[in-house]
Amino acid sequence: MPIVVELLNQATYQDQQDLQKIYRDAPDWLFAPFAGDTQLIEGCLQDGSLIAGRFNDRLLGAARLQRHHDVWHLSHLCVRKITRHRGVAERLVNEAQKMASQAGATLRLLAPAGHLEAQELAAKLKVPLDELPM
Repeated sequence: MPIVVELLNQATYQDQQDLQKIYRDAPDWLFAPFAGDTQLIEGCLQDGSLIAGRFNDRLLGAARLQRHHDVWHLSHLCVRKITRHRGVAERLVNEAQKMASQAGATLRLLAPAGHLEAQELAAKLKVPLDELPM
């Protein structure tokens, strides 16, 4: 069964639990400019910028997708620790690229400067990386 990527406008109780599990093990730098996982999740749900990868009715990964006219930014990408290195992040990025392309925009990753994880992912998936303003 494939990973289904979706925009989350509303989160069920189970979705909320899954999102907390996804971001529980995230490094502190990932949350900027948010104060932490709760503020990130709530803020992104409120403004409709949260996308997530679902497998068997459970969320395995999530990211913030900010949609602008020409450029869309994907940031705060995190996959649940027990399901990392199984293609979930790649699937999220690929689907975000497809959504941006269909809207006539290009996708760029967005992360704080100097974080190797973000640089490695951008290089591996051949997606431009912009630095998150501090």
